[in-house]
Amino acid sequence: MKLLIYGMDACINCREAKDFLNEHEIPFMYFDITETTGNMKKFLKLRDHDDLFAGVREAGKIGIPCFKLEDGTMTLDMNVVLEKLGRTDLHYREAQC
Repeated sequence: MKLLIYGMDACINCREAKDFLNEHEIPFMYFDITETTGNMKKFLKLRDHDDLFAGVREAGKIGIPCFKLEDGTMTLDMNVVLEKLGRTDLHYREAQC
């Protein structure tokens, strides 16, 4: 199952999530929201209108890293991703920007 991560390299939590996935040889595509204005707009459209981000918006956070699986599942919880990928042998400590 394909995995897409929305994040930015200036975010320590995004870098740690990428490092964790690489360390455990879990393939992913990385979408840097700060690479272009278009990338930022695409992410903000998700963030500003998806109920997944309601708590993030209320807390004044960005909502990254954000994980999207090819089945349409979108989550801020890496452990949900690991479960969907069948990697129940792994556990990730959560952190969000």
